[in-house]
Amino acid sequence: MTTTTGLPASSPASSSAPALTGAPAAAALALGDDALVLSHRLGEWAGHAPVLEEEVALANIALDLLGQARLLLSLVGDEDALAYLREERAFRNTQLVEQPNGDFARTIARQLCFSTYQELLYDELTLGDGPFAAIAAKAVKEVAYHRDHAELWTLRLGDGTAESHERMQTGLTDMWRFTDELFQPVEGLGTDPAALEARWLARTTDVVERATLTVPEVPRRHGWQAGVGRQGLHTEPFGLLLAEMQHLHRSHPGASW
Repeated sequence: MTTTTGLPASSPASSSAPALTGAPAAAALALGDDALVLSHRLGEWAGHAPVLEEEVALANIALDLLGQARLLLSLVGDEDALAYLREERAFRNTQLVEQPNGDFARTIARQLCFSTYQELLYDELTLGDGPFAAIAAKAVKEVAYHRDHAELWTLRLGDGTAESHERMQTGLTDMWRFTDELFQPVEGLGTDPAALEARWLARTTDVVERATLTVPEVPRRHGWQAGVGRQGLHTEPFGLLLAEMQHLHRSHPGASW
């Protein structure tokens, strides 16, 4: 028997008293999974970043996202159980955040798309008195730095050498097709996805054009695939990410450190 979060009924999360239930809990899970998965992806740059300064910057962004994930998942249940004991189909993150890092430009393209969306979303969530207002008010300050970091690197790479321009354009094109899912309605958030998408597209397009890049022509709306990450359907690389992220916890259940 499993719970609505995809955890076994006997897991620690099922015995805790969640702060949210129903649609708000599902929304918290979606936002928390976005932050958790992207944090892990960025953490993969440890020891591999192109320069030492970026080693620190990417690690700090990853830690910010991990902190957001902990706050959001704790609204649903036990954060460790939710991170380490759920199966792949129980995760509700968008497919964008699970995409492999690739080269540095590809990572920056993913960051530009996601952090721009996340900042706009958290800005909107701070305006009300809903269950996410306090978390959003704290997180939006962090995400503003994430977006600024991505914008600066997009401009630097796009308007740099011929090779950096080509790599940045390729990374942007690869990530662009996953961005529509960011604006699929999430019940329990209480936001306006269409208005959010319009603001996101305007801001992202401005950065892309200032970087002498071209807004990709690949379709952002792709039929049945739109929004399937939120439904628990993920791309092939996600299974490998999850196996790596959960390996230690599953290998030593109940261990304390």
